[in-house]
Amino acid sequence: MNKNIDQDVINDFGKEWDTYDQSKLNLKLDEAYLQYFNLLPEKYLNSSAIGFDAGCGSGRWAKFVAPKVKTLYCFDPSQKALNVAQRNLSNFNNCFFECKSINEFSVLDESMDFGYCLGVLHHLPNTLSALSHCVSKLKKGAPFLLYIYYKFDNKPLWFKFIWRCVDVIRKLICRFPFKLKLVITRLIAIVIYLPLARLSFFLELLGMNVSNIPLSDYRKKTFYFMCTDALDRFGTKLEKRFTKAEISSMMIKSGLSEIKFSNSTPFWVAIGYKK
Repeated sequence: MNKNIDQDVINDFGKEWDTYDQSKLNLKLDEAYLQYFNLLPEKYLNSSAIGFDAGCGSGRWAKFVAPKVKTLYCFDPSQKALNVAQRNLSNFNNCFFECKSINEFSVLDESMDFGYCLGVLHHLPNTLSALSHCVSKLKKGAPFLLYIYYKFDNKPLWFKFIWRCVDVIRKLICRFPFKLKLVITRLIAIVIYLPLARLSFFLELLGMNVSNIPLSDYRKKTFYFMCTDALDRFGTKLEKRFTKAEISSMMIKSGLSEIKFSNSTPFWVAIGYKK
């Protein structure tokens, strides 16, 4: 089977989650969890529900989902990342772990009551293939929640220009040894993420619309969260971006319907239901 993976990406994320294992965040992830999961009706996360977390990483989202459901299958192609997830979810006896790629994980087709894949599909060689594999595991009518990097299709031209400049820097930094990437991305978090995030926070207090200020989504998030995402953003060699229309098309092709997108950051979070 085509594993649909980039080994460099797997290695990078394994080291990322081993470094930033999210255990320091504790309950400070509440707001971020709601940003991702506000589209998923609570009725699907119930005591009889069985679902999966595709590309679970550190298990930071599974920590919120596991207490609500009967069984949660957590998959990740990085054993190092999966070890972190197992530690973070050690208080739950309803989580099962498998070190497999999204195109390989082994739950039965049409057996899952829900599934989600957040921040993973844009790091895979074939995004549509991975999405289709996830959908194949769902029962008819079951929801699938995803988060895929957007192509700034809802932003002004000047915002896109800034991103293109930053992406040139990313393509350079991502090739460095991990320890050097770690130092550089922490500096980026200090001198770029933190000042822009706090500026957005204070401007919002003054009643201003901060949606077009770069990194405004971090205005209420911790510095630890910023360090994690800076390493994610600048340290990963394979990164793809999609418009809302492109994501919707992939969701339809993979067998989802009743597609809905979140109108708030991060973009794009979407949900669809298995036909």
